Amino acid sequence: MLLKTQPVSKLEKLAKLYLEGKPAKIFPEIQQELCDWLMQQFRQTPVNPQFSDYLRYENADEVFADIEQGHLWVSAEESYDVSIYPNPFYGFAFLVMHDYDHYITGADWSLEGEIKAYKAAASRAPNLEIQKILYSQIVLRAAAYIYLGHAPEPKNVFP
Repeated sequence: MLLKTQPVSKLEKLAKLYLEGKPAKIFPEIQQELCDWLMQQFRQTPVNPQFSDYLRYENADEVFADIEQGHLWVSAEESYDVSIYPNPFYGFAFLVMHDYDHYITGADWSLEGEIKAYKAAASRAPNLEIQKILYSQIVLRAAAYIYLGHAPEPKNVFP
């Protein structure tokens, strides 16, 4: 007798790539290039970002409304992967850029929205190595978050 199995969803596949993947090694020169690029992206983002210890957006529409007013709150509670960012400010710069990518693409916080925001960032990335880091940090980590219902431990994986 053959047992029928349920097909694994795209979300589950991507989440498991992140959750079961071994942390990738990022070479110092790539880390520096990523940080330089993030600073460039941060400086070009036309919003006034601020850390917040307690404010969190409930949905993308709330982010969009603040951005339209020229402002953006970024959670200080967010876990930044210290294996990628030598200083927490780069994690802050990444989130500002990422939230703005959601805004310019009209992407919500679903997996499809995260993929759309990733594509916007990846199109500006200077090389494949940084695109891979962005894919891990945006698409795979978001899939794990949605799958688990809470933030996974930060890491970088290259499936």
